[in-house]
Amino acid sequence: MSEIEVISRRRALCFLGLAALASAVPAAILSISEGEAQQPSPPPAPPAGSSPAGSPPAGAQTGTERRQERRTTRTQRRQERRTSRTKRRQSRRTGRKERRQQRRLPGAT
Repeated sequence: MSEIEVISRRRALCFLGLAALASAVPAAILSISEGEAQQPSPPPAPPAGSSPAGSPPAGAQTGTERRQERRTTRTQRRQERRTSRTKRRQSRRTGRKERRQQRRLPGAT
């Protein structure tokens, strides 16, 4: 008698994925046309007196500059939050300390 091998779900899904991939690849290969790529047209010449190509116009920021500005303001806000949190915590502690001293001293108002 021949021995029957039990296939796990993982192996069955692997085979199913491979079969789907194998059927999708020929379709992708067949859809490639033999046409040649078009050459991009040269960009129009900038008007005289403007900034050179590749640099932003005066007053505009590049993406890197905007990102750096966001990071800087985010860091400043975070630092302000931490500072104010420390001040609130310190004022709570001093208030507790003063109230505790008031309770411990008899007759003090």
